[in-house]
Amino acid sequence: MKAFKIIILILFASVLIYAASDLPYRGDPDNLMHAEESITGTKVVGSYVIQEAYNDAKTPNIVTVILGDYRGVDTFGEQVVVFTAGLITILILRTRRRLP
Repeated sequence: MKAFKIIILILFASVLIYAASDLPYRGDPDNLMHAEESITGTKVVGSYVIQEAYNDAKTPNIVTVILGDYRGVDTFGEQVVVFTAGLITILILRTRRRLP
């Protein structure tokens, strides 16, 4: 059984290495990630966010602008999910004292 687990781990690691070997180099200036225009000819959203984040929100921290302003509803939804999970965990794990 232990040999089976090791074989599965080796296969999984080899799949990850094979997938990572096809990724583009991060510093490549010709990478599509660094393009100002998409393949369809429209402006890339990332370029707009980097250039206009301060003008849109008057906040110097770009991460705060993205999470608070651009993705506010999505971030609120994530907070509701985490709060609900925590509340359910507390309700499940709490103990009640039984009175005699």
